[in-house]
Amino acid sequence: MAMNDGHGSGLTAEQREELLRAAEARFNQNMHRHEGIEWTDIRDRLEAAPEKLMALHEMEQSGGEPDVIRLPDAADEPVFMDCSPESPKGRRSCCYDQEALESRKKHKPEFSALQIAAEMGVDLLTEEQYRALQTLGEFDKKTSSWIRTPDDVRKLGGALFCDRRYGRVFTYHNGADSYYAARGFRGLLRV
Repeated sequence: MAMNDGHGSGLTAEQREELLRAAEARFNQNMHRHEGIEWTDIRDRLEAAPEKLMALHEMEQSGGEPDVIRLPDAADEPVFMDCSPESPKGRRSCCYDQEALESRKKHKPEFSALQIAAEMGVDLLTEEQYRALQTLGEFDKKTSSWIRTPDDVRKLGGALFCDRRYGRVFTYHNGADSYYAARGFRGLLRV
């Protein structure tokens, strides 16, 4: 086992380089997602922030296939977003948040979306961010993804999720404590 190289990311030098190579390859294969952004700028930002590099690693390891996205509302701030065709495999079968997880009496899932996102160092997508992602491809045609739920909805026990069906993007509601094998969440990492 290689030792941590002291950059504070928790990744070995080999893991870090492998992650950056994979991210750069995905970046170059999907230029339509981030026109006008240079990979060298993204790499410099990641190398200057080991916690961001670790979060990117977590996104990659859980099946998110993260890529750089230029969001319409934050054109100057590139972000990484999960671009896997379906909700990341390693983050499915979860309820919305810790409160929902604790409220379940039977058949509790192993984790909640907000809990894992916080541990990873990423945010859940908002509805607007999810819809922006869907303009760059077709995602969640067989799965669905929890999205950041407004407080007024959450206070009433609900949570929101989205998917793509019939050529359209839909936003739905469910009890925050519900969970399904095909529902996970997509993360967003600001760099």
